[in-house]
Amino acid sequence: MSRKIRLDAVLIQAVIAGALSFAHLHDLAEAAGQDGWKAWAYPISVDLLLVAAWRRMRTHADNRAAWVWFVIALAASLGANIATAGLLDLEDVPAWLRILVAGWPALAFLGGTLLAHAPTTTEPTDPDTAPPATPEPEEAPGLTVERAPDPAPELPPAPAPVPKPAPVSAPTVAVPPALLDHARKVADTHHATTGDRIDSATLRARLGVPAPLADAITAQLA
Repeated sequence: MSRKIRLDAVLIQAVIAGALSFAHLHDLAEAAGQDGWKAWAYPISVDLLLVAAWRRMRTHADNRAAWVWFVIALAASLGANIATAGLLDLEDVPAWLRILVAGWPALAFLGGTLLAHAPTTTEPTDPDTAPPATPEPEEAPGLTVERAPDPAPELPPAPAPVPKPAPVSAPTVAVPPALLDHARKVADTHHATTGDRIDSATLRARLGVPAPLADAITAQLA
């Protein structure tokens, strides 16, 4: 039974983009002095590093190193595309670019090796600390064994209530009757002027008395 291949626009676009990038990498490597089969090996090396970094990012939790090598390979591919777009004279390639192209195989080999042999972030289990498994009792044919319910966990005792401190009563201050009458007149004048009851701070400022005495007078005027 033959299977029909369904054309996908995304797949076609990926093939076109890959072919163009492959050709640009080949042209740049050839212009940098890598002729023959070596010029064709450069785009394969870049694409393989991209694929290896992408697979590492998809299958491992700690993918910081994979991102680094993915960006390096992507920069090499994009750099070749831009360099061969007329911004660089392929007949006169600068020395730094020749050095970069010549050193790419070692860099790609290092990246592929690190991605392939990077340790995975899994926590090993210690067999000594693992609790021993409790064997299940074997049941005889036709006999049902009822298991006793597990004991309820013991709850810690409730903490004893902390006694509240007894309120400290403020010391009583004796108010002279004459001063109390004068304070009442001041309070009435303040109430008639502002419409509010006089407070302890205002009464203290009007009478010129200490704060405890002003509080005591205010309490008796309330």
